[in-house]
Amino acid sequence: MDQDFDAGFSGEEYDTDEDCASEDDGIEVAQADAADAESSPSSDCQVLAPEQLSTELNKIAAETSAIVGLSPQLCRIALHHLRWSKEILLEKYYENESPQQFFKKFDRDFPLDLNYVVQALPPRSGTCLICYDQKMLTGLSCGHLYCLACWHSYLSTRFHEYPDPFVLCPEPKCKQVVGDEIAMKLLTNEADKRFYQRVLINSFVECNKLLKWCPAPNCDKVIKVSHPECRAVTCDCECTFCFKCSNEWHEPIDCELLSKWIKKCSDDSETSNWLNANTKDCPKCHVTIEKDGGCNHMTYCPKCHVTIEKDGGCNHMTCRSQTCRFEFCWTCLGPWQPHGSGWYACNRFDDKAAKDARSQQENSRAALQRYLHYYNRFANHQNSLKFENRLMEQIKIKVDQMQAQSFSWIETQFLIKSVQVLNKCRRTLMYTYAFAFYLQPNNITSIFEDNQRDLELATEQLSEVLEREINPESDDLVVLKQKVQDKCHYVDTRRQVLLKHCQEGLERNQWIFRTAG
Repeated sequence: MDQDFDAGFSGEEYDTDEDCASEDDGIEVAQADAADAESSPSSDCQVLAPEQLSTELNKIAAETSAIVGLSPQLCRIALHHLRWSKEILLEKYYENESPQQFFKKFDRDFPLDLNYVVQALPPRSGTCLICYDQKMLTGLSCGHLYCLACWHSYLSTRFHEYPDPFVLCPEPKCKQVVGDEIAMKLLTNEADKRFYQRVLINSFVECNKLLKWCPAPNCDKVIKVSHPECRAVTCDCECTFCFKCSNEWHEPIDCELLSKWIKKCSDDSETSNWLNANTKDCPKCHVTIEKDGGCNHMTYCPKCHVTIEKDGGCNHMTCRSQTCRFEFCWTCLGPWQPHGSGWYACNRFDDKAAKDARSQQENSRAALQRYLHYYNRFANHQNSLKFENRLMEQIKIKVDQMQAQSFSWIETQFLIKSVQVLNKCRRTLMYTYAFAFYLQPNNITSIFEDNQRDLELATEQLSEVLEREINPESDDLVVLKQKVQDKCHYVDTRRQVLLKHCQEGLERNQWIFRTAG
């Protein structure tokens, strides 16, 4: 373990700039393919616990100490200021005539004793220099004494406000460093001690290009890779994210364009986005319809105008009015029948309005409508993902019902995997609309839109089967399994085709991206 971990921790991995960078029964389901980048981490990707990182940084400090003759504590202080690079520390250290000159560059006091360890003075009674109460006091070798409550308050506040693990004595103008070992003794509650350990380890992680914290809430694991790049990595908590930008995995769009897209979607200048995303005009009378709570699940039937509630991820809507029963697409409000035919075009943006624009106002309106075309579809798939998280819970209930009917656990797992495939396809579709927003139209983009259309249609078909057609009490398991697996295999194939085409376009420089917008 240690040998694998140590490999790759050389000085070249650290930022040297002034600013630190920030089980299976053979069910043939395509989504279980380990070749998917986001479904299984690469062999060179490790998930590390904080304890492993703490051991590693202490090891680096001990190795440095053995070379320069400074105490490991002083070496940790110096390594922190030099991005935890042992090689850079050795280079800088031997450029100076004395250890005092070396530490002076960090604006820190350096003791004459090379083996010095920052320690607290023995407690004694006196007046605290912060609260001015008569208490038992302690301090560092600088002689500035404070009560334990003030020490804890000072250190806790500093570590929460300024994530520097090596702070100075509270006395103004005093350059004495509070070492990590004494800081752990002066902090009086376990929560603050754990937070401080995180601050210390974070100074090591943030300055190493091969390490990245898992962004999942309440997860304290770190991912280590052999090459820092835009790639999907998966933590033990099952969170899959982009190693480069720490956002959820966003293929096919790259990190830079995704950053621009996120900013654009959250920009105050796009206030009209909310109005367009959360309201729709009746296709007949054009009265504005607001969806319930802005959660993208209310509209009116385009034929009879009865209120429709969207309560799942599938976009195939059917009016519940017994006199209507009109089937339509939630996204475009058009009849659903064309969405299963060869001229399905719900995913395409008609650029005619933009071509016919004659004035600046018309151009601005066309630009806004173009943006909203892609934003609404991005947001629609995003909301469908939320519904399909609930779908997973419903599928688990159906799995339990099937197991209660004497089916084995293995025999029912195809349903769980099918929802996982559906989630992947939704997420991919979501980001294809952000990707498409920045694309300049050319002959290749029409192929992309065809692939996007095929994936979207296949995704909706799978979603409809999982939401509406599974009845554990009446379904023939063999028939159901074959049907679901066939659709899973097809939809995942379409997803891979789309992503492969996007990647090939990047490698061949066939994509031309808009710089504005």
